[in-house]
Amino acid sequence: MTKTRKRYSAAFKAKVALEALQGEQTMAELASKHGLHPNLIATWKRQAVEGLAGVFAGPPAAPDKGREAEVKELHAKIGQLVVERDFLAKAFGR
Repeated sequence: MTKTRKRYSAAFKAKVALEALQGEQTMAELASKHGLHPNLIATWKRQAVEGLAGVFAGPPAAPDKGREAEVKELHAKIGQLVVERDFLAKAFGR
């Protein structure tokens, strides 16, 4: 019989780590509340504290480049639609 490890979502880990950081309950209370081992909660708490600096590091540079390409593509489409509109307006004698 093989036993598979349970996988937890990032949202669940963040929720439990936030509860641990708030300190309103002890690790043992949180562990029994969520059905986890206290060491697992302590690990998630440590990872949350270590990764917290990345939240304030600023926006990543990669999405800006993608955004510029998207804007350029949309401007091209707008230009194409304006030309088509003008052509059709002349064709119908407006």
